[in-house]
Amino acid sequence: MSNTKIVSPKKDMIFMAILTVVVLTMPIWLQPFGAAYPDLMQKFMIFGIFAIGYNILFGLTGYLSFGHAAFLGVGSYTAVWSFKLLSMNVIPAMIFGTVLSGLFALAIGFVSLRRSGIYFSILTLAFAQMSYNLAYSVLTPITNGETGLQLAQSDPRILDHMSGIVADGSLPTPNLFGIEGIGYSGFYICAALMLISFFIYLRIFRSPFGLKLRAIKSNQNRMGYTGFSTRPYLMTAFVISGMYAGLAGSLLAVTDPLAGAERMQWTASGEVVLITILGGVGTLIGPLLGAGIIKYFENIFSAFNDDVLLNAFSFLPDWLAHPVASVVGLFVGEGWHLTLGLVFMLIVIFLPGGIMEGITRLTRLVTKRDKAEPKSEAHETKEKEQTSAGEV
Repeated sequence: MSNTKIVSPKKDMIFMAILTVVVLTMPIWLQPFGAAYPDLMQKFMIFGIFAIGYNILFGLTGYLSFGHAAFLGVGSYTAVWSFKLLSMNVIPAMIFGTVLSGLFALAIGFVSLRRSGIYFSILTLAFAQMSYNLAYSVLTPITNGETGLQLAQSDPRILDHMSGIVADGSLPTPNLFGIEGIGYSGFYICAALMLISFFIYLRIFRSPFGLKLRAIKSNQNRMGYTGFSTRPYLMTAFVISGMYAGLAGSLLAVTDPLAGAERMQWTASGEVVLITILGGVGTLIGPLLGAGIIKYFENIFSAFNDDVLLNAFSFLPDWLAHPVASVVGLFVGEGWHLTLGLVFMLIVIFLPGGIMEGITRLTRLVTKRDKAEPKSEAHETKEKEQTSAGEV
C-alpha cells in the first residue's frame, strides 16, 4: 500500500471536467467512427455504469463475481414494473431498481462472502443461474417467462393517472418530466447518470474506504491477523456494486421498456468481466474504455454481412473477391465474437493490465524520451567543463 499515490481534489475536479466534456460531445467526435447514433451511445453509458460498479468489487477487492447479471435483471424487471404500476417517469423506476438490486445483492452477498477465491465465484454464478431459471419458470407471473415483461395500454400507472397524464392510442415512452428517454435526449439522461455514478465511484476510489478495499485485495489474511474485520467492507462493496448493476438494468428498461430473463444469463455476467479486464482492473477510467470498445465491436463489426463485404472487396476480381470476403466474414458479422476473442487474448498476453497498462507504458516511453534529451545536453556540458578544467 506504500505505492498508493495521493491525488489532490483539485486534480480530480479537473479530471471530472475533462470527462464531462468528452462524454457530452460524443455525438460530435464519434461521427468519424460511425458510432454517433443514440442507441449505441446509450449502451456506452449504461454498460459503463455496469462496469465501474463491477470494478468496485473486482478491481478494489479482487473478488471475482460471475453473478452480476442477476442484479442487472432485477433492475430491469423492477423498472418495467414501475412503469406499469406507477408512472412512466424514469426517476421512480431508477430508484426502485437500484434499491431492490441492492437488497438482492445483500442477500446473495450474505451467503457468497462466506467463501473467497474460486468458491466465491462459483457461488455467485450459481445464484445468477438460479435467478435466470426462476425468471423463466417459477416466477412467470412476475417476469412473464420467455415472452418477457413489457408495457401494455391497460397498465394502471397510478401516479400518472393521479397527475392527469393519460396516454394516447400508442404505448407511452419512458420520460424524465416530459423529456423522452429515447433518442439524443435519452442519451443525455444516461450520460448525466453515468457522470454522477462515476463521481461517486471516484470518491469511493479516493476515500479511506477504498483504501481498505485495496488493502483487502493486497493481503486479506494479514488484515485478519491484525484483528481487522474485512467482512463488513466486502459486504458494503458487494452491495454498492449490485446497486450500480441495478441502475444499469433500470436504464436498459428506460431505453427499451422490455425486461427478459436473458439479461440475467451467465453470458451477461461474463461480458462485464471481459469489459473490466479489457479496460484495466482496478483503474479509474479502464472500465469505461472496455465498455466502449466491446459495445463498439458488438454493434459495428456485427453489422458487416456478406453483401457489405462483397461491396467492400468489389475492386478485386470476382474469383478473388468471394474467397477474401468469406475469410473476413469469419471475423465480422455473426463471427464478431472471434475478433473480440482474439483482441482479448492479445490484451491478456501482452497487456495483463488491460488497455490502461498500454496507455501507461506509452506515456512513460514518451516521458522518458522527453527527459533524456535535456539530460544528454547537460551531460555534454559537464564533459566540456571537465575537459577545460583538465587542460588548465
